[in-house]
Amino acid sequence: MGTGTVRTEPADEAAGRRREQRGWYFYDWACSVYSTSVLTVFLGPYLTSVAEEAADADGFVHPLGIPVRAGSFFAYSVSLSVIVAVLVMPLVGAAADRTGRKKPLLATAAYVGATATTAMFFLDGDRYLLGGLLLVVANAAQSVAMMLYNSYLPQIAPPEERDAVSSRGWAFGYASGSLMLIVNLVLYLAHDSFGVSESMAVRICLASAGLWWGAFTLIPLLRLRDRRSAKAPPTATATATASGTNEETAARKPTAPGFRQLAATVRDMRRHPLTLAFLLAYLIYNDGVQTVISQASVYGSEELGLEQSTLIGAVLLVQVLAVVGALAMGRLARIYGAKRTILGSLVAWTVTLAAGYFLPAGAPVWFFVLAAGIGLVLGGSQALSRSLFSHLVPPGKEAEYFSAYEMSDRGMSWLGPLLFGLTYQLTGSYRDAIISLVAFFIIGFALLARVPVRRAISDAGNPVPTTI
Repeated sequence: MGTGTVRTEPADEAAGRRREQRGWYFYDWACSVYSTSVLTVFLGPYLTSVAEEAADADGFVHPLGIPVRAGSFFAYSVSLSVIVAVLVMPLVGAAADRTGRKKPLLATAAYVGATATTAMFFLDGDRYLLGGLLLVVANAAQSVAMMLYNSYLPQIAPPEERDAVSSRGWAFGYASGSLMLIVNLVLYLAHDSFGVSESMAVRICLASAGLWWGAFTLIPLLRLRDRRSAKAPPTATATATASGTNEETAARKPTAPGFRQLAATVRDMRRHPLTLAFLLAYLIYNDGVQTVISQASVYGSEELGLEQSTLIGAVLLVQVLAVVGALAMGRLARIYGAKRTILGSLVAWTVTLAAGYFLPAGAPVWFFVLAAGIGLVLGGSQALSRSLFSHLVPPGKEAEYFSAYEMSDRGMSWLGPLLFGLTYQLTGSYRDAIISLVAFFIIGFALLARVPVRRAISDAGNPVPTTI
């Protein structure tokens, strides 16, 4: 009887882990439609048009009595959502690690975001304030939920499986985004055939993303499980000064402001300088990635003179090929290690941007080739960065550290757009602006290459994989 139990336990444990991993993938499947259909394609132009409808004769709207150009309202709303996320994420992350109850927090954040997105159906006429409020709530909730979702990775996948599991999650997300974007584009482009106005078609697309998000979130909530919070490595507390420990304890109280909790997390990360070094490298090269994603359509329309339909098609191509790229780079990481594969992807990013500089105007075929190059490296570089960081997080602090990671991913990517804008302002050329972004990938490559990841993993108190 006892022998039988010993034989079956590893198989049962492995089966349970696989089941939990499959549930985990489905949160990427659930929420990625928000990033793709809502943020990337539909909401920006539509909310801007709603704000313009409400604008005065000079083109200004006045939220809370503050004069704001209608064309800037969407960007300001996104910025405000980032500030809200920065305040909330450290608090939620610390609470998740302290209590071990991530799933209720994930459910709350996901359904707040999904509800706000679904409510965008009521965004019509001149209701720009409603649109801004829903955007702030949905975007901040998405950031909090993604932080909690990412923090599950070290708990559901042993070190040797982590690259593959992270890559599959990203692939699920890009596949979901592609599928829903195709459905939405059919409705939007053929709205007359369906007997609805263009405005109604956009509102249906926005609401459908929220319904999709909420419906498929049920799968990870049914399959993921909460775990008792692990103890942090003794070295983390042993090296703390008494005053530092008291400050950190105070910052961890539920009533502490978000920035105090973030400061406590950063102080703790100083005890793991190699983890901090990786986060710095990631912050820089990811800034380049996010800027390329946000500015590629501007480059295509303004510099290359391409039609909107071409740009939307390129977005869809990026989504589809990102699935292939994420899975392929996950396989490469098993052979060459995550660090080398990420470094290779940064070289590929550099080559792709250099090629983009020479693209001829009015040639959509070559723009699609550029989009294909971006798609193939996009998913893999993001997936492997997440899995590599998961090895560098001290046990018991997963959510807290991933709140800093998520802020690097979403909240700190401002330098790239600033450099892009300044370069264009000084040169008048979007080609010069796009090639300037190469600096982020070169600097990120140099910083990442200097991080001894094996020692960093060991210093964090985690087992070192054979290939990393």
